[in-house]
Parts: sequence; structure tokens; C-alpha cells
Amino acid sequence: MLTVQIVLFDGFDLLDAIAPYEVFCAAAIYADNALSVELVTAEGPRSVTSGINGLKIEASGRLNPKRAGIILVPGASGDVEGDGPDSPPAILSRAMNTELTGMIGQAIGQKDLIVATVCGGSLLLAMGGLLEGRPAVTHHLGMDVLGATGAIPVSARVVDNGNLVSGGGVTSGLDVALYLVERELGPRIAHAVEQLFEYERRGTVWREEGIAPSSQMAVTDEETNIAMNKAGMTYDTLDIKSSRESDFDGDWDTTIATPVGKLEVKLSISIRNGTIQGKATQGDETVEFLNPLLQDNKLTWSLRITKPMRLNLKFEAAVGGDHMTGFARAGILPASKLTGKRVS
Repeated sequence: MLTVQIVLFDGFDLLDAIAPYEVFCAAAIYADNALSVELVTAEGPRSVTSGINGLKIEASGRLNPKRAGIILVPGASGDVEGDGPDSPPAILSRAMNTELTGMIGQAIGQKDLIVATVCGGSLLLAMGGLLEGRPAVTHHLGMDVLGATGAIPVSARVVDNGNLVSGGGVTSGLDVALYLVERELGPRIAHAVEQLFEYERRGTVWREEGIAPSSQMAVTDEETNIAMNKAGMTYDTLDIKSSRESDFDGDWDTTIATPVGKLEVKLSISIRNGTIQGKATQGDETVEFLNPLLQDNKLTWSLRITKPMRLNLKFEAAVGGDHMTGFARAGILPASKLTGKRVS
């Protein structure tokens, strides 16, 4: 019997989870119960509050990452305009910091188990470091963020990467589930469900097979991401008329105010004869600056961080005396304000 576990977490999007649930339940009827579906959580049976008006859904079991079959992870629903605790990134971050990330990590390593995601579900996995180097899709508003985690964003309705199948926006849950029914139970069962629902699966499922297109759109580069951010970000009032290399030299105690909390980071910067060296230390983790560049009174660089989530952050900062101000950004996530003081 094919077992489907649909994972719920507080703030999950109802349609992301319930649309696939209905597809799989209908498939079970047509396939003489060759398939079973269960709503689960990382903690076990409990009432789970969705992100849609606080509607509660009962999960009947605990996620088993070693059970053969399918595990489906939905995205989050929240305040898409804000960057507070009710925003999708904050909801996904809270879910990512539970046992769920470790459980899905175990599941991805199982040969007889498929991990599927809908909408922001792929971001939840990616922020936990589980999709690095793997093709995936998410809601169109999160594609830049998905790329910033090290995953390979593919603009398709459904992306099949073997034991990882991901879907785009909210309604793609129907397409993900119908595709998995066809893949695991055959096209006749999937067709019967489509007829019942009066819905035909949308789009071509992307797989890394066949002849590659001769030309591809370039991935958004660092300069473009920074340019996207400038309209909405301003620096604190600082004397930044000088762009001497020595202005940035030294150790800096900085604070990055992100949507999921404040990060205390120590920066060490050295610029000699046009050569820029820098490193950032957060707790017991130290990483080197990537692609640092001093231009127009501002220093830009990238960092690959793992806390509070795995992201490639792009920084831009200016200094005035012993004070630093600027921002950090990952994809289209709200920019995070950077402030700092030179300590040596």
C-alpha cells in the first residue's frame, strides 16, 4: 500500500495541504484502497492552527520519516505585505526550527520515499539546508529566496527531481498530487480523479531529462538584487563623503535586524592596496566574505550563513567615523537593517 503523510505545522496554508489530501483520498477510492492518507505533525497527534483565519485542523499521527511512500510539506499563509511574526518567512522559519527539518532530512535519504512540497514548503526545506544543489520550485514571490538558499530555482508548475517533487503557487497542490498519483498508481487512476474534480493538471512537469534548451535566462546576479533593494532602503545619517580604504578597516560589532529576530555578528575587515579581506563571526561560526567590492563610498559583499536559516545574504554598508550602517538581503525577503560600531 502506498502511504501518504501530509505534514501540518502552525501557520500552514490550508489549500496547500487540503487540495492534495482530497486528490489522494479520491485516488484511494478508485485504486481500491491501494493508497492511504494521513495528516501528521512532527510532534504527534494534535490540533494545528492554520494560517487562514486561525482555522484548526486535527492531525492524527506523528510524521514517520522512515515509512515508505510520500511525505508532502505545504507552505505557510500569513501577512504577505509585512515582515513581522505573522509573515510567511517568519512562520516557515519557526517550523524549520522544530524537529521537522531533521525528520525531512532523514526522509530525503530514504530510497523508497518521495518528499513533495507545495508552494512555500520547498522554502521550509531549503532554509533548513535540505535542497542545496537540487532543482525545485516555489511560489513566484519566493523564487529569489529559494535560489539564495543554494537550491536551483526552476520556473515550472511542477518540478520532478527524483525523490523530490515540488510545486509552485498555492493551487499547484492539485497538480503535484495528480502527478504523483499518475507516477505511482498510473495514468488511469489520475485521469479518473481529474474527471471527478473537473480539473486537468496544468503545465509540463519539469525533469532533468532530454535535450536541454539552447539558451536560458540568466539567473539574477548580485548587482541586480542590490539594485532592487535600493529604492526601499536608506542609510542612517552618516558622514560618508570619504571612501578611503582605511575607513572600513577593523573589527565591528554589528546587529542585523531580520524578520525572524536580531543577529549579533562580528565583522573583521582589512583593505590593503585594493585587496579586500573580510570575515563574519556569529557564535562559533566564522565565514569569509564572498566577492567584496568597495565602490561609491560603499562596501558590498556576500555571506553564506546557516543561522537562523541557510541563506546567501548580500550586504551593502557605509561608514562614518566608527559607525557602520547598511542592509542585508536575500532574494525578495524584506531587507534587514545593519548597524554596527568599530571596536578596534
